This record gives sequence, C-alpha cells and structure tokens, in this order.
Amino acid sequence: MSLHVIVGAGPVGTATARRLAAAGERVRLISRRGAGPGQHGSAGPAPVGSSGEGPAVERVAADAADVDRLAALTEGAVALYNCANPAYHRWPTDWPPLAGALLAAAERTGAVLATVGNLYGYGPVDGPMTEATPPAATGTKGRVRNQMWADALAAHRAGRVRATEVRGSDYLGAGATALPMMVLSGVLAGRRVVLPVDYDAPHTWTYVDDVARTLVAAAAAERAWGRAWHVPSAPAVTVRELATRAAALAGAPAPRLTRLPYPALWLAGLVNPMARELRETAYQFDRPYLLDSSAATAVLGVEPTPLDRSLADTVAALRAV
Repeated sequence: MSLHVIVGAGPVGTATARRLAAAGERVRLISRRGAGPGQHGSAGPAPVGSSGEGPAVERVAADAADVDRLAALTEGAVALYNCANPAYHRWPTDWPPLAGALLAAAERTGAVLATVGNLYGYGPVDGPMTEATPPAATGTKGRVRNQMWADALAAHRAGRVRATEVRGSDYLGAGATALPMMVLSGVLAGRRVVLPVDYDAPHTWTYVDDVARTLVAAAAAERAWGRAWHVPSAPAVTVRELATRAAALAGAPAPRLTRLPYPALWLAGLVNPMARELRETAYQFDRPYLLDSSAATAVLGVEPTPLDRSLADTVAALRAV
C-alpha cells in the first residue's frame, strides 16, 4: 500500500481518489476546505469510508500554494496529482504560485508529479490534435497552461522531478464542463438551448472517469513520464447528436437548439464575467474539435468508455442536482 496525494477535490480529483482507494492505496486528498467524496467540507484531516461510502480517503484542508505545507503532506508519497482548478477568471493570478508549489513539492519529496491539463494550449487548429501538436495558443489561459507544462518538463529533463500530464477535451460524467452541462441541462428540462456554438461540428468529449484512469496509469508507468498524454475519448459527435442521444436516454423531448451569433457573446461579456472568459475559447465550438488519443490507448492500455455510458452518467448527475 503506497501513499498518493491529490490536490483538488473537484470531479477529477474525487474520481482519482476513489479509484486509488478502491485499489487499496492510501489516499490523501487536499483542498482548501478539506472537501472530498461523501461530504462538502472539513476543518482538517477526516477519513472517508467509515459509513459505507467505500474505501477510506484522508481529507485535508490546506492551501496547496504553501510549498512547505504541501511538501510536508506529500512526504513519502509515490505520486502527487495536480487535479486543482482555480476559478476560470483567476487562472493568470492563481495558477503560477499553485503550479510552482506543486513542482517544488514534487522535487523535494521525489513524488511523481502527474498533472491534469487540457487542450487550451494548442489554440485553434485544423485537424485532429495529437500530443505533437505545437503549443501555439495566444490567449491568456492557453499561455498559462503552456508555461506550467514547460516548467514541469524542464525540471523533468534536468532530472529534478519525474513529471507527466494528461489532457482531455470537454468533460462528460459527474462534474461535466460548462458547455455540455448548459446544453444537457436545458435539453433535460425541455427548454430551448441558445448558445454561440456550431451544433453540427464534430467535437470530442472526454469522460471524467477516463481522465482519472489515464492519470493514475501515467503516474505509475515510468515510460509515461516526461511527456503529455491525451485521455482516451470516444469518437467525436456533434453537439446536436450529443443532445439527441441524451434526450433519448432521459425520455426528454427532442432538443431545440438555436445558435447565438458570436457578437452577442462578445456583448454579453461586457456585463457577464463567464461570457467574457468564453470569448477566448469560442473557437472550440465553431469548427470541428477533434482529439487523437490513440497513443495513451496503445502505450498505457486505457480504452475509452463508450459514449452512451458516459452520457448516461451525465444525465443521472444532472438529474440529481
């Protein structure tokens, strides 16, 4: 039984904690409020699982940007998992010190640093994205993510740490990301969905549990260190097909989808902070957005979950809200 330390109690951090604990590993889950599987907050360390919730996960309330505190909590761990996700509009402010602390803690303790990334760093592309696609993003959020990985990769190549990163597209499952959540919640409620997207452009969707499986596999495999991996994801489908399949699974009416012109999104950003942040990544939904994840399947042995299963879990999670 080895110790694994996870920073971030969101959907991926929670799924990773549950997966490792179910395999019999010791799991320490760090978040600002000590949140984690089965509850919403804690003042300090607390075991999860004593009430039939599953294997135990130690929850710890701590600021992961505090290098000394994080290193102390990571001492003796085989891996340190970066599953954190600062508020969208605070990435330029919050990510640098947090990423720096994670890197420093991994260097001090010798734990493998396994980070959950995304596809923002590639920027707009033509054709499927592979791990060899150049990091050409010009937007703020993409540049932040690229700098994080560049720092980790430089430390890895210098022999100071062992690092890897896994990257997925928009999430399905419990904790679905903003766009699928907005689309599917509207569809399940029988409302018309009005968003600035091309509903007929093929788009790759990534299941949260597949992110956790790939993260754990990459952290454990020496051959996975020193590079990034794309999370194995089901074949791309359009937003329209995703909505139609979700409606059929849920017994909801056929989806009614209306495209909002981009100028309307731009204007909304003048008063709505989230709309303002979405301007930078609007390109992801106005053209095909395709992820090639064959490398992780071939090397790490992770197969993508079928879309209907991940979609069913998404529908169940939205209904439970």
